[in-house]
Amino acid sequence: MKDCYYNRELSWLKFNERVLEEARDKDVPICERLLFSSIFQSNLDEFFMIRAGSLYDQTLVDSDSTENKTGMTSAEQLDEIYRRSAALLPVRDAAYREIMEDLEKFGIERVRFENLSPDEERYLEEYFNAEIRPLISPQVVDKRHPFPFLANKSTYIVSHIESKSSVKLGIIAASGSFPRLIFLPCRTKIRFMLAERLILHFVSLVFENYNILDSAIIRVTRNADINLEEALYDHDVDLRDVMEELLKKRKKLSPVRLEMTGKLDSEAEEFLLGKLELRKNQLLFCETPADMSFVFRLRDKIGEAHPDFFYPAFRPQESPDIIKNEKLIPQILRKDILLSYPYESIKPFISLLNEAAEDPQVVSVKITLYRVASNSKIVEALINAAENGKEVFVLVELRARFDEENNIGWSKRLEEAGCTVIYGPESLKVHSKLLLITQKTENGLRYITQIGTGNYNEKTSALYTDLSLMTADRNIGAEAGTVFNALSMGTLVENSQYLLVAPLSLRNKIISLIDREIAAAKMGRESYTGLKLNSLTDKVLMDKLIEASRAGVKIEMVIRGICCLVPGIPERTENITVTSIVGRFLEHSRIYIFGRGEDMALYISSADFMTRNTIRRVEVAVPVLDKDIRKRILNIFGTMLADNVKARVMLPDGSYMHRRDIEEITPDTPRINCQEYFIKEAYERAEKVRSAAEKPAVQQQSAVKRVRVKVHRVRNGSGK
Repeated sequence: MKDCYYNRELSWLKFNERVLEEARDKDVPICERLLFSSIFQSNLDEFFMIRAGSLYDQTLVDSDSTENKTGMTSAEQLDEIYRRSAALLPVRDAAYREIMEDLEKFGIERVRFENLSPDEERYLEEYFNAEIRPLISPQVVDKRHPFPFLANKSTYIVSHIESKSSVKLGIIAASGSFPRLIFLPCRTKIRFMLAERLILHFVSLVFENYNILDSAIIRVTRNADINLEEALYDHDVDLRDVMEELLKKRKKLSPVRLEMTGKLDSEAEEFLLGKLELRKNQLLFCETPADMSFVFRLRDKIGEAHPDFFYPAFRPQESPDIIKNEKLIPQILRKDILLSYPYESIKPFISLLNEAAEDPQVVSVKITLYRVASNSKIVEALINAAENGKEVFVLVELRARFDEENNIGWSKRLEEAGCTVIYGPESLKVHSKLLLITQKTENGLRYITQIGTGNYNEKTSALYTDLSLMTADRNIGAEAGTVFNALSMGTLVENSQYLLVAPLSLRNKIISLIDREIAAAKMGRESYTGLKLNSLTDKVLMDKLIEASRAGVKIEMVIRGICCLVPGIPERTENITVTSIVGRFLEHSRIYIFGRGEDMALYISSADFMTRNTIRRVEVAVPVLDKDIRKRILNIFGTMLADNVKARVMLPDGSYMHRRDIEEITPDTPRINCQEYFIKEAYERAEKVRSAAEKPAVQQQSAVKRVRVKVHRVRNGSGK
């Protein structure tokens, strides 16, 4: 059944290609297209640092090992990654070129020396000599001067210098204490140049005593797949200390990619690759700046003059399910509450934490933190709770990729405030989004539990779509307490009745739920499975989905990123459809639906169907029991399936095509962009609440006015 599977790494590249398509979509506002171009590049950076880095390590350990879906070796996967990445870069260059050409029509220009006026060229030369040249440290590499360490993702200018004996290179670090984005003085236009382009132009002034044959801009990407288990082996030390050492080590790991803008001759190129211990296929050429981080400052500059170059302004709305100016805990005790980010604000959740910190009945607050904002109000609320004498138990996941440093800092602050801080079980990341507030009342203990699909992060809650359920259900609260007890003792939850808890009782229960639908299909009853995930790679679950499809179970999946299961293959996956939505917001929520009607089992979860989530992490899925919330989540899922603007459908050959290009769409067919639909819905829901709140005030004003008229009439003898 190999034709039912797609390689994980190649599927990820397909996802990033869909991101790149947004950069070329003329219906997307121009500055958002520029952002998508930047996201494509930063995605690719992380992919090479982690996935290519991991595969590189595997080739050193066991070159014959193969992955379990397509049978490709690590070396074969790497070769295909480099080949396909090289093929994508010209598309990326074309997208960037188109964006820059469109911006130029509005007076926003990337400056080239060939079209500068003499005054502008003089200004840039003076700027270079005054602001950049004093801050750079050029190096010449030859027999007597060693090749320098090139930092991960840093930009350099490399020049091939004429030499009688052997290759000689001149290297200049093009990033440092000088601004990278240089704006030329101009009142009517925004004209800019990047520092590396300026240094490249004036490189002959830097190496003025040498004859330069050719020069290029380069950028090295290094393996960032640090091995925590190896670092911990036989060391009786604090995990936080180990992580701090590993973060230093990460910066010096082996190169996995060299990007080059421009061209060196073959001799210099081979010399450079040799020094970096890279093969020819690991050298990728590009016209677009390899480091696209300048985009954010450029967008800020453009936004001052052209707000219409961006998506229409939107801010998360107040949830109409929450009564304003009333405490949250009593509201949750009456009825479960669901927040849908970014359409609804995360502020009520923060208010819940602040309320718990001040509530005399609250005796403990327990939470798992994976990624938090750099200025986290959530962490500040936890610190406030601890300072108010509450027992505050915080599991901080120090191994959250690229958030390690931030989490280390917060863990120290939490400890200093009196919180109990732990780091989670050995060899397992804690990825669950779980909060448990315990109250001690006259009638015994009472629980408020929050379980979500996304991080406790104010910044990402405005950018990622996520769901956050707050409930006072005693059974859910009790099992959440069991999860926290297991975490505190370094053990795992083996059995649970309500929550699905990875790694021991999530995947097997999902299989049981799919088996239930298989049994229904075999008996001729309606059967259904609906899944919204970021990624699908777990072969055990994919095999079960294939079995369900063959039994006749209808399976609809909305999977933003990696999908290793190919739909639409006759007699295997013909009952499976896969939809991917890439749009304004990053689709991040996870929804599991099994069955229809009253017997339907509906969950939201922090877990994707990836092996790393199902058996190598602590994850939690919670059943949605409230009828109104179940109906709302089904509407969310159904609207995504109806999207005919941003939705792409996976085809039996593993490629993706816009749904609008597959299904017959006439001028009368409503355009459904699910994210725009949810924005509009959030405004409408919030407006109803505002109108309802204003109505009594208007009625009261009318009543007062009527009384005043009546008094006036009495005083003037014209009424009783």
